[in-house]
Amino acid sequence: MATLTLPPRVSSAPTLVQLHNGLWRVLRSSGSVLGYIESVPDERGERFRAKRLTADKRGFVPLGEFWRLQDAIDCLRFA
Repeated sequence: MATLTLPPRVSSAPTLVQLHNGLWRVLRSSGSVLGYIESVPDERGERFRAKRLTADKRGFVPLGEFWRLQDAIDCLRFA
């Protein structure tokens, strides 16, 4: 049986640019925009809402809310 060895997949982490207190733009390594993360107050603590711009760039599509910033970033990366 033949085996195939693939090179490790190289994936660079996205860059976060803080636009103002509680809002970040998430960029790919190429500089293109993946989406935005917004800090949302919650009675149980801070939540992070991941959202993408719609194709017509007239609004946002929420992808989810998370307790950890890294989870919101991963949602944008892998969605």
